[in-house]
Amino acid sequence: MRVAMYYSNSDLRLEKMAVPGIGPGELLVRIEASGICGSDVMEWYRAGKVPLVLGHEVAGEVVEVGEGVTDFHTGDRVAVTHHVPCMSCHYCVSGHETVCATLRSTSFDPGGFAEYVRVPAINVRMGTFHLPDSVSYEEGSFVEPVACVLRGQNQAGIAPGRSVLVIGSGISGLLHIMVARALGAGRIIATDMLDFRLEAARRLGAEDTILATEDVPARFRELNEGRGADLVVLCAGAPQAVNQALQAVGRMGTVLFFATTMPDVNIPLAVNEFFWRNEVTLTSSYAGSPADCKTALELIRAGRVPVAETITHRLPLADIGRGFDLTVNPQDSIKIIIQPQK
Repeated sequence: MRVAMYYSNSDLRLEKMAVPGIGPGELLVRIEASGICGSDVMEWYRAGKVPLVLGHEVAGEVVEVGEGVTDFHTGDRVAVTHHVPCMSCHYCVSGHETVCATLRSTSFDPGGFAEYVRVPAINVRMGTFHLPDSVSYEEGSFVEPVACVLRGQNQAGIAPGRSVLVIGSGISGLLHIMVARALGAGRIIATDMLDFRLEAARRLGAEDTILATEDVPARFRELNEGRGADLVVLCAGAPQAVNQALQAVGRMGTVLFFATTMPDVNIPLAVNEFFWRNEVTLTSSYAGSPADCKTALELIRAGRVPVAETITHRLPLADIGRGFDLTVNPQDSIKIIIQPQK
């Protein structure tokens, strides 16, 4: 089979690899849609791990079923997640599945930027979901990223009527806008450096937008009756974006650190002013649980989170290098879907 082997953001090679064999409890899935995630282009994170096949936002068709599998059959349309929890450790039984050690070690073989993947037994049990007939493979590939967004907003205490500032309107920011709207948020305002993305933010649910080069905290307060944000979702990792988030959050508000920064970024805080007087919460999130994935799929099926509207490019596997370039250097691009069968 063909795979896209990752060496760097500017060096992805179409190579040949044997179709994985499967064992008891496992599935072989033919990948029909695989989304490029922002984490796929984090070169510093891949240092020492290359070459490898990336891709974890996938949907496809079951083409082979291992012994003992009863919930899935050949021909089933499925979405698959690469990280799944054990559901029995201290963290899982406490409701914190996304810090489970098993979740951080699980994956599928070899990766979603390939024609086929082997789905290990634990991923079959915990991370494979039937796609309703009304949900396309492309939409199904959003189950994992929407689940991550749901997890983050629930971690941050999203509630109906809360004001939300989304800093950065790339694909993560746009998903946060749509999910916040679906969960009943009040005023949603988004920022970005690109007019193309600000227009997308307005189209997908932001009431107002702010160019990131403006005084974002001051402008937000002008638009929000003089108050800071109840929830700031940080979807950009630049230090200036972090500072904007910390200055824009309101009293009793929460800042959700959703995007990663470069490894050496540190945040100076005036602890007494920030926490003691204003009772601000800083939180973060990683991945999504099986329950988050089920909720994400239902929101997509119901049309509450219209993920297909974020897709700007659909590319065959041979053009994945272009897809990575469009992700690293966005101008008129938002979500890039790779179609390994083309």
